[in-house]
Amino acid sequence: MKRTKLNYRFYNPNSAEDTADFLCKLLIEANAGKVERAMEEAVSQWAEDSEYIAESEETEKVEEIGSIRRKRA
Repeated sequence: MKRTKLNYRFYNPNSAEDTADFLCKLLIEANAGKVERAMEEAVSQWAEDSEYIAESEETEKVEEIGSIRRKRA
């Protein structure tokens, strides 16, 4: 049995610029959820990294204070 090949033709009365603008807006709207999730993940990762950096800086300061006190004693 021979299959019929599908042939689609679209008529677009809009200019290429209007079509590109419409498609861009459509894709932005369709991917808005993914972008929001990616931004939230990036912010949470940044916050975790910042906490780690802040904790390590505080640890270094505490160690420096301890070594200064030992030298004076």
